[in-house]
Amino acid sequence: MKLLMIEDNKSVSEMMAMFFKKEKWDAHFAYDGNEAVDMFKAEADSWDMVTLDLNLPGKDGMQVSADIRKVSPTVPIIMLTARDSESDQVLGLEMGADDYVTKPFSPITLIARIKALHRRADFSKTAPSEPTDDAISDFDVQTDHFKLNTKTREAYLAGTPIQDLTPKEFDLLKTLAQKPRQVFSREQLLQLVWDYEYYGDERTVDAHIKKLRQKIEKAGPQIIQTVWGVGYKFDDSGVEAK
Repeated sequence: MKLLMIEDNKSVSEMMAMFFKKEKWDAHFAYDGNEAVDMFKAEADSWDMVTLDLNLPGKDGMQVSADIRKVSPTVPIIMLTARDSESDQVLGLEMGADDYVTKPFSPITLIARIKALHRRADFSKTAPSEPTDDAISDFDVQTDHFKLNTKTREAYLAGTPIQDLTPKEFDLLKTLAQKPRQVFSREQLLQLVWDYEYYGDERTVDAHIKKLRQKIEKAGPQIIQTVWGVGYKFDDSGVEAK
C-alpha cells in the first residue's frame, strides 16, 4: 500500500512511520496543506490511501480534501479530527472523506481503520463503461433497473454507470440495494457498512447518503429514499426502462 499521511505534528508522523514500516507500507508524509496537495497531484494515480489532519498550516484539511477529490474521486481518505468537533467530522465527510478517526488516537486503531477501508476500496483506475453481455452474469446485485458488481466495484442504473463512488459510498449502495424497499435505520447502516466498532454519530450516514445521491442523480432517477423518522431504503421501481 502506498499511503500519504498529511499531519503537521511531526511527532505523530514519526510515531506512525514506525507502525507503517512494520506493516511494510510505502508511507510518505506532508506537513502542511499546500505541500500535501502538491505531493498528491505529482503522483495522483499511485496513492492507495490518504490520512488527513484537519488542522493544517497553509491550507486547512477541508480544502485539501476538496482539492484531492478534484484529482481523484475515489482514493480512500481518513480524516483525523478533534474529539469534540462533530460538525467538522460531518463537514469533512461531505467534502469527500470516507471515514474519520478522533484525536488522540491509538496507532493500532488507525492501522485497523486503514486496513478496513483498504480491504473495501476499489483501486481500479479505469472508469466504468457499459456492461457487456458476458459481464451480466458477474453482477452480485441485480434489480429491474440496477446492477452492481462487487469485484469490479461498478454500479449501473438503467445501463448508465454511477461513477466516482468512494469505497464507503459503494458499500452503502450495495447494502441498501441487496434488500430493495427494506428500510434500514441509521444505526443498522453504521453496523453493516462500517466493519468495525464505530463511534460516529448518525450524521455520518446522512453525510454519505447526501454524496451518494448526488452521484446517483448524474446517472438517472433517485433510488435512495428517505423514510422519515426511520432511515433509508433502496427503491428503483419508479425508474423507466430504456
